Amino acid sequence: MKNLLDDAVDTYNKGSFVQGLELLQPLAAQGHADAQYNLGLMYTQGQGIAQEYGRAADWFSKAAAQGHAQAQYNLGLMYAQGQGVTQDDAQAAAWFKKVVAQGHEVFLHLSDAQFNLGLMYAQGQGVTQDDAQAVDWFKKAAAQGHEQAQYNLGFMYAQGRGVTQDDAQAVDWFKKAAAQDHASAQYNLGLMYDQGRGVTQDFMRAYMWFNLAAAKGNNGAIKFRDQVAGKMTQSQIVEAQKLARE
Repeated sequence: MKNLLDDAVDTYNKGSFVQGLELLQPLAAQGHADAQYNLGLMYTQGQGIAQEYGRAADWFSKAAAQGHAQAQYNLGLMYAQGQGVTQDDAQAAAWFKKVVAQGHEVFLHLSDAQFNLGLMYAQGQGVTQDDAQAVDWFKKAAAQGHEQAQYNLGFMYAQGRGVTQDDAQAVDWFKKAAAQDHASAQYNLGLMYDQGRGVTQDFMRAYMWFNLAAAKGNNGAIKFRDQVAGKMTQSQIVEAQKLARE
């Protein structure tokens, strides 16, 4: 069965969409979860077959019911976005929970599922609003290098949401996200250095972080960079610009 599936997926990936589809359909009908998942992908992408999100959701549901983690994740996204199904945050959260419960190390989107759960708890979407739960899920995703989760953790520590307010922890998480070129994290680091929150006040570092965020189009960073420049000497500005380039 596995060889037949591999042949079908390989055929499809080589651009022979119709032939790949013909090979996959009987496998999916026989209840092969990987085939059902791949058929869902084909309906999502509309290659070799008319794009039908409803049919995609049907096939993802069949695979997800058999514990297919990627299908569960995709189904969660479809419920969250109302794509092919009636929008339902509770269903989205339920499917994301099934994904993270499996803890698949080979599942590429595990940290995304964890982050999505964190966001849903932070906003009270599909679950009872709970900042402490949000922080727990953000931490799980952030530990795997999820930059948005790292940024959100920085925000939660800065605001004292779900955790004891801690500017030093906020700075640490903002730095992790900023190292991955997260513009909002860079902007917030600029604010922290400008105000001396969680770090020793340092206008050159503030300028550097604002400059990096401004280069990515962050309008707030442009405004505050120009403001902090008024507190600096010309030689400090030159040094800060040099730091931003390094």
